[in-house]
Amino acid sequence: MRVLMVEPGMAPYEKEINGLAEMQAAVGGSITASYPFKEPVALVSNDESIWLKMPFNRSVEGGYGGIFGPFFVCGLSEDSFCSLTPEQIARYQAKYHQAEILLAVHGSEVETLKVEPRPRRGPEPPQQKGPRR
Repeated sequence: MRVLMVEPGMAPYEKEINGLAEMQAAVGGSITASYPFKEPVALVSNDESIWLKMPFNRSVEGGYGGIFGPFFVCGLSEDSFCSLTPEQIARYQAKYHQAEILLAVHGSEVETLKVEPRPRRGPEPPQQKGPRR
């Protein structure tokens, strides 16, 4: 499925993810999903990101606070995750383009400073297919 990957301090980028193992690898462990928007999309992140002391990534409005560690945005079908549409990719790339620095926490609301993202060091590495030797 085609998703939008969002890493702390970096600009979002498109990524192909297939299966649970690749979802877990993308976020660095067990996954959890939140659904803060009216449209059928999910924010999938590491379920233990705070306990693992992952860095703050982005704020999420509507009382969701913020996400720590890497996350990806994916679409939702009737019973599973699915690819984002090109329009959704463009919308969420714009929404999460600026990186954020966590300044304060007030209950479930976070106060952040939006900054320009750091550039990526290169293209997404090719995905390995089949068993490693």
